[in-house]
Amino acid sequence: MRPRFLLRSAIMLPLALTASGAAAQSTPPPSCRDDAMIVFDASGSMSGTDFNTPPTPRIDKVRQALGKVLPQIAAMRNLGLIDYGPGPSNRCDNIELLLQPAPRSADRIMAALGKLNPAGRTPLTAAVREAARVLRFPEKPGVVVLLTDGEETCGGDPCAMAKALRAEGDNLTIHVIGYRMRELATTNGYVQSRCMTDSTGGLYISVETSEQLVEALQKTLGCPAVSDASPGHTGR
Repeated sequence: MRPRFLLRSAIMLPLALTASGAAAQSTPPPSCRDDAMIVFDASGSMSGTDFNTPPTPRIDKVRQALGKVLPQIAAMRNLGLIDYGPGPSNRCDNIELLLQPAPRSADRIMAALGKLNPAGRTPLTAAVREAARVLRFPEKPGVVVLLTDGEETCGGDPCAMAKALRAEGDNLTIHVIGYRMRELATTNGYVQSRCMTDSTGGLYISVETSEQLVEALQKTLGCPAVSDASPGHTGR
């Protein structure tokens, strides 16, 4: 009886694996269905050119990267946009909801980004909190992707804010893409805004080049959102 039992088990196991694989393929990953908000840094530092030749402002490099990835991503999920920065340099209420999450919104997002002139300070904590509200968290799951080249400058506490959001629910993921922020990191490579990803299971990705920025956008906004990276991934 033992050999016959083993033979039957060997036949049934591949069938079971095939059935489970088919079920997995027919069910899209949850992240593909979740609405996402892009929180875009348009503060004064984004006008810097980093002494490159020809001189290209940081904001233009980020816009170019988004232009490469948004058409494909916007075809798969609803995307919205919040910016902070434009306006008087000494104010911290310079946060604007430019687009609610909407289907196939790539063209609208790019049009809105094209009108931004970087200036002002960096109220990123309040901007991320507002993005969570727009996503109707915790009633609905959502993803926030913060694109920034600097840290909070308006007195907000991103770590406390992220922990408070986590206490409300576990269906919000915050990713942070730090563009040319290595000089702001501690000796072990940590930046303050990364704590938002630590609290919500997101990714912190440090990028220095346009190519790395495109890859980071694909990992955080693409489908699935976490690709081959792991929480806390710091990029290259």
